[in-house]
Formats: sequence, structure tokens, C-alpha cells
Amino acid sequence: MPNLAHLPATAETGLAPSALAPMQDVTDLPFMTAIGECGAPDWFFTEYFRVTETSRLEKHILRSITENPTGRPVFAQLIGENIPAMQRAAAELLQYPVGGIDLNMGCPAPKVYRKNVGGGLLRDLPHVDRLLGSLRDTVTTRPFTVKTRIGFADTKDFDALLALLAKHRIDLLSLHGRTVKELYRSEVHYEYIARAAAQLPCPVLANGNITSADRAAAVLAETGCSGVMIGRSAIRNPWIFRQARERLAGRPVPRTRLREVRAYVDRLWQVTHTPDIPEAARVGKMKKYLNFVGQSIDAAGAFLAAMRPTTTAADLFAICDRHLLAEPDAFFADEPFAGVIARPNCETPDTACSLDTITS
Repeated sequence: MPNLAHLPATAETGLAPSALAPMQDVTDLPFMTAIGECGAPDWFFTEYFRVTETSRLEKHILRSITENPTGRPVFAQLIGENIPAMQRAAAELLQYPVGGIDLNMGCPAPKVYRKNVGGGLLRDLPHVDRLLGSLRDTVTTRPFTVKTRIGFADTKDFDALLALLAKHRIDLLSLHGRTVKELYRSEVHYEYIARAAAQLPCPVLANGNITSADRAAAVLAETGCSGVMIGRSAIRNPWIFRQARERLAGRPVPRTRLREVRAYVDRLWQVTHTPDIPEAARVGKMKKYLNFVGQSIDAAGAFLAAMRPTTTAADLFAICDRHLLAEPDAFFADEPFAGVIARPNCETPDTACSLDTITS
């Protein structure tokens, strides 16, 4: 297995590392703070910095690096295709205490890939070759990492992509086992992640449908990867990183009770508070998170059905109390209940999806 010594230290030596996947408009400083209190991952990745010829580093994303209270390393993610601008942004970010510089080559939102950035880069491997080379030349004092998918519309260029990643000596690959066009709808093609882990000289983090500590262990065994990257399941279950560490260490895995979930909801409300934001907007942001949390509250989806129409904080928290405190010592499900969908407009066939639609 590739050596991890050139990457930031993990929380527990000898265990496979875990990372919180970057999710735009979700994995900001408040959310990282809440996750950290439940059991931080080994590594955080920021929302992407949008890079163009005239862009400047977004201050709110910088705060997730400079003000992060968790004590865990934070990788700064870039999205863009203009090579000089990407080199400039990477050089600027290296002046901050980043764990590394990460290139987004996998965002599946149509409004993103249509601009030939994120997952759209996978349609132009010659440009990927130039972009990887330029960033590798720029990022020499910290790890240079890539997050991508197994292809754009299909996997015909997968081996060529792996060859480019090896050629430019990236330090870590986070690989989501779907194509860009598959969004989040298909099964995850773990066999492609296993091929990457076997062929590349760098560590690979498996990404996609890692829904629990048991699932993390199973995916590591199936793919031979060095670690896991977890996204949407960490919104649902912020204890998943701590649970995965316990599982991989052979220790008892603590289960979560509904009263702890209710406290997590309160904490999210507190840390996401911003002055002068209307109550309806705050409630809307909370519903982004609760769409995922609700997947493990009840098998019938009653919590989600009651929560989604709410528009006031009083109504929202009354629903939370009704479903989470009626039996506070009952267990929160380790896995999402079958058929309880967080984003039905995104996860059913023939529907477009973007990361901006993590709402009710």
C-alpha cells in the first residue's frame, strides 16, 4: 500500500485515513465545526474556490482554513480551467496553513461541467495533462491532490486518466466511483476504484455511498484503498468518522441515540447563525441538513414529510422534538432506511441535479 508519510498526520496512527468530502454550500466552517465536535475526520477539504482570470479567494472559504477549531488539516480545493489563474490561486493558498491543494475534476453539477470545469475537464484530457503539470510545478511545499470521477459519460478514458495522474506524481487521489453523468443515481462502480488503487503509486481514497462504519470497512477491503472519503452520509451521521475509526481499530462502535441527533440539530442551528439573515432563510439552510438526517430517523419517512413544509423555526423544532424526543434513547439507524430519499428531485432517474439543490 502506498506510503502516507508525505501527507498530514492522521488522528490515529496505523488506521486508514478518513476525509470529509467537499460539498459546495455545505462543508463550510460552521459545518466543519459541528462535525469536529462529533468526531472529526482525519482531513477536511474546503468547498471549492472558484478560479477565473479575475477571481479572488473567497473570504468565507478561507475562514474554514484560518479559523478552523477542529485541529485537523484542511485541504484547499480549486475549481477552474484557466492555467495561469489556477497557478496564481494555488500559490496564494500556499501562504495559508493548508494541508494541501486539491483540484476538483469531478463536480457533476451541470451548471458547473458545462463551463468545462469540475467534471467537465474529463472531456478534455490534453488540457487535464497541461493543468496537472502546471499545478504540480506550483505546489511543491505541500501535497497536491485530485478529486475526480471515473469518467464523464462513460469510462473509456479511465486508464488514460490514471496514466496522467501517475505522470504528474499527485500525492493523493479521491475517486468517486461514478461517472459525471451518473450524478448520484447509479450504483457505485467500486471495481474502478480498486483499479486505481492497484495501479497508482499514490494513496487513493474511495468515495461514494460509504454510509456507515461497517460500509467503510467493507469498501476498504473490496478496493484495497488507503482510506475513505465520506460526503452526504456525514451530513446524516456526523459521528461516522469516529465510528469508522473504532471499527477499523477493532474496538466497539458506539451507536447514536435520538437525543444526540436532537442535540446535533441544535448545534447546527447555533453554528450556522449569521446576523441579519431572515428566519426563513435560516430554516431553509437547516432543511438542507435535515433532508439527510431524516434518512435514519424513521423507515416511513414521516419526519421528512413533516419537516419539509415548515417555514418557521418554531415549527421546525417542534417537528424535531416530536420525532427525536418522544423516545430519546431509541437508536438512530446506522444506515439510511431503504426508500427514504434525501433529495428526490436529484436521486430519481431523468432529473438534473446540482449541488445547489440540497434543499427540500
